[in-house]
Amino acid sequence: RSSSAASRPTNRKKNIKDLVNLLFDTSLLSSGFSLDEPNVFASRIHRMIKLGLSLDDIEEEPAAASTELVPAAAEAGASAMEEVD
Repeated sequence: RSSSAASRPTNRKKNIKDLVNLLFDTSLLSSGFSLDEPNVFASRIHRMIKLGLSLDDIEEEPAAASTELVPAAAEAGASAMEEVD
């Protein structure tokens, strides 16, 4: 058995726990309550998105590559706003 196959039950339990906690925290937020630890909530959401998109198998790209897209998006937003005015 490979180490990844052995860790699957552990990961599955963690994912189920994360989902249950997300449902609970989301119901608290929907009811008007605030979370004691919003950073933990955000981390759970990021893990679930990563899991849903199957990004566990893909290495994260360097931060420099992702920052290159920001100015282009900002310029596109500025030109679109100019057209509206």
